Amino acid sequence: MSINVSHEIETPNQKQNRHKAMEAIKVINTLKDDFKNPIISMNYFYTLFEDVYCKNKSLHNDKLKVGTMCLQIPSEIIYALDAVPIRLCNGFYTDDEIGSDFMPQKSCPLVRATVGQFSSNNFNDKPNLVYSPTTCDQKTKAGAIIQTFGHEVIDVDFPRVKESEISREYFRRSIRNFAIDLSKKSGNKLTKSNLRKSVSKVAYAQSLYHKLCYYRQENDLVISGNDMFLITNAFFFDKIDSWIEAVEKVLNECKTRKEEKLFIANKISPRIVYTGSPPIFPNYKVPLLIEQSDGVIVADETCSANRMFNDRVAVDEWFINDILDSISDKYLKACTCPIFTKNDDRIRRIIELVKTYNADGVVYQSFAGCTVYEAEQRSVLEAMEKAGIPILYIESDYSPSQGGQLSTRIEAFVESLKTRRRTKK
Repeated sequence: MSINVSHEIETPNQKQNRHKAMEAIKVINTLKDDFKNPIISMNYFYTLFEDVYCKNKSLHNDKLKVGTMCLQIPSEIIYALDAVPIRLCNGFYTDDEIGSDFMPQKSCPLVRATVGQFSSNNFNDKPNLVYSPTTCDQKTKAGAIIQTFGHEVIDVDFPRVKESEISREYFRRSIRNFAIDLSKKSGNKLTKSNLRKSVSKVAYAQSLYHKLCYYRQENDLVISGNDMFLITNAFFFDKIDSWIEAVEKVLNECKTRKEEKLFIANKISPRIVYTGSPPIFPNYKVPLLIEQSDGVIVADETCSANRMFNDRVAVDEWFINDILDSISDKYLKACTCPIFTKNDDRIRRIIELVKTYNADGVVYQSFAGCTVYEAEQRSVLEAMEKAGIPILYIESDYSPSQGGQLSTRIEAFVESLKTRRRTKK
């Protein structure tokens, strides 16, 4: 008697999804299970990331999906035109490996991973069009590569100097052109009313982030840095109303946890400000090692969290062009990205965060190949030394093979901060 056995052959996309799901669930389970006093309302975010990255669930079937290659594409304008912004910064090693076939080996892993995802055309919510600001050189060139895969990529001019009036006017015109172009492509008219509503909604979302940060200024902490990174990373792709509702619940639980003295760190746990290349899910390698080593991340200066939420749009006159100009000013003047020729604002911002959040030290991560962060680390280290702030510089990539070496360095830094704290007492 013969038995027919069918062996289903795994397609490249199925294999990619399986590997990405393994990366994602490892981080989700670590956040859920490896830290004391977990926040119950964080389950919304754990489930969200599992749905999107393990089950490949689509969230925006009914909307025009606008891919953004960087923080500098205003979400306020996208929402006003009844579309959804999907930030395309990618943290998966699986996609990084694919992207290395199209970009130099020494290029930034974040950019390689973004290119890798486009090359495989493997999205849970595939962007209908992509806007790429001319910020760092690698993202600028990545846009041209992505176009060769059949995706529409529109460059948005971004200046490299922010102090001059010329740059300010240049970017204002660039944002007006972006708004006009997206209005045509979406088939929706940009009005004073819908733009005002979207500015207000994004501002409210930012206010919730700031309220969470107030709890991080306390001596006794009720929320971890890694949970904060997961919350802010969710803003990249979640429905904004769902995100707002979920963060409101986290805030309510933080209030209760403070009253019930349910804290996530020990009193001796060093308080860390995190800066440099952004933690993008699931590449939480360094942030997880910090908090697994009994440090706690109380604040950050990165484009995946603080830089995204810190400054709100300030509008003087509620007419369309005035609102657009106010949006462009916010995205240019408040930015502390190292792509600028001068970046003293970033150093001032890091020192300000150390003081405001009573931090014991700074961890500066730079992705290997992220030229601007690598180039700027010397000036930041010198400024921290002058201010008497301990700082650890780490160069990392998306590879899982660095764990032991990074763990040793981070544990030693955390222990040195504990010793310093005891000496002060």
